[in-house]
Amino acid sequence: MISDWIGRALSRFGAPDDRDPDEPDVSDRMDEAYDAAGMGDHATAVALWRPLVEAGVARAQANLGACYAEGLGVERDPAQAAEWLSRAAEAGDPLGQRNLAALHFKGEGVAQDDAAALDLYREAAEQGDGPAQDMLSWLLLEGQGSVAADPVEARRWALEAAAQGVASAMTRLGLIAHNALGMERDPIEAARWWYEAARRGDPDGQAMLGAALHMGQGVEQDSRAAYVWLLRADAGGGALAAPFLGPVRSLLSEEDAEKAEAIAARPLPAAEEPAA
Repeated sequence: MISDWIGRALSRFGAPDDRDPDEPDVSDRMDEAYDAAGMGDHATAVALWRPLVEAGVARAQANLGACYAEGLGVERDPAQAAEWLSRAAEAGDPLGQRNLAALHFKGEGVAQDDAAALDLYREAAEQGDGPAQDMLSWLLLEGQGSVAADPVEARRWALEAAAQGVASAMTRLGLIAHNALGMERDPIEAARWWYEAARRGDPDGQAMLGAALHMGQGVEQDSRAAYVWLLRADAGGGALAAPFLGPVRSLLSEEDAEKAEAIAARPLPAAEEPAA
């Protein structure tokens, strides 16, 4: 997703007394570029970012690097992506750090290096970048290559990301509670986090909530509600729903199944802020 790779910046370039009053400032130029990117005109966005990139604006460098990484408005070029993301990361830009971490994790444009990815995700996470907090949590929970698993730290960073509304982190918090990873098993907490993720549209969270409702784990057993969430998960591409759909559907009458299918087809209401 472009929103995962490209981010807005609030910083301005140059002191007001140094700028030509007829020239737009960096914030205006950045906003113009974001508007173009939002409309799918990435070539224009790239053209607007390039002068700022050459002038050393870190967020513009991060965004140009993201465009090279994804082939947005330019030919995809992981090496160029790594160059501009490295400059942004060295300047302390969290978006540049996070996206350079992704290149290290995948081994695109730079050597594959899980430890380097972890360090960069941590740097961005410590600056409050929600997606970086989410990825840092995932790496610490799974362990990867030279990265040692640390479920306690994984939960801490998942909580940070969840506080910013990152749904995948909420799903992970449910799994941590369900599987007793670095904490005592807590089915109620697991179901609560899956609900928070599910109502924000995360297919894995929807599938896990559906399974919990089906089995009555952490919530009251409710086959029709389970079927609703499993259908939503399946429609969203969540592979975790498939094993449960048939068994849950077999428990329902035709009338209840039709009602569940009608509910599942409706758009989800806007999610409120996550519970504390």
